Amino acid sequence: MNLPPVTLTGRHARLEPLSEQHLASLLRHGAETEIWRWMPTLRNDPRESVRVWFDRAMAATTRGDVVAWAIIDVATGEAVGGTTYLDIAMADKRVEIGSTWHGKAFWRTAINTECKFLLLRHAFETLGCNRVQLKTDLRNERSQAAIARLGAVREGVLRAQMVMPDGWCAIP
Repeated sequence: MNLPPVTLTGRHARLEPLSEQHLASLLRHGAETEIWRWMPTLRNDPRESVRVWFDRAMAATTRGDVVAWAIIDVATGEAVGGTTYLDIAMADKRVEIGSTWHGKAFWRTAINTECKFLLLRHAFETLGCNRVQLKTDLRNERSQAAIARLGAVREGVLRAQMVMPDGWCAIP
């Protein structure tokens, strides 16, 4: 489902359609292994993790499978992370917010919270969605806490949904 590219702007964060112009800044801000620990794009070199995330997001955007954004720090104008809408099912009026990451300096900041608010508002108010879902690795307690702070309702655990780079698959 191809959704038109759109820029979403808040006081602290701006979401711009992902493009090559963002890559150098993303490589700087994504250069810490801990950022990628729970992401399927984890590689030994965190800069390679950024590159894999970027290449996958750009390819999926071209195919129309996702809408990808660079997360911009309004104060500096720098791309400090990325996010996507994925699992887009407009016939069912739903999207997923995922593949989101920020440089560590932006964890637990207004940028992260506002980024999610902008995406949620766009999904519900502009796209007319009935449902927006967020998923995280079962072991990623930091992201689960951030999602809970948004007021999201935890619906359950997806078992064996995805094999991570470390070979782990959530089968408790």
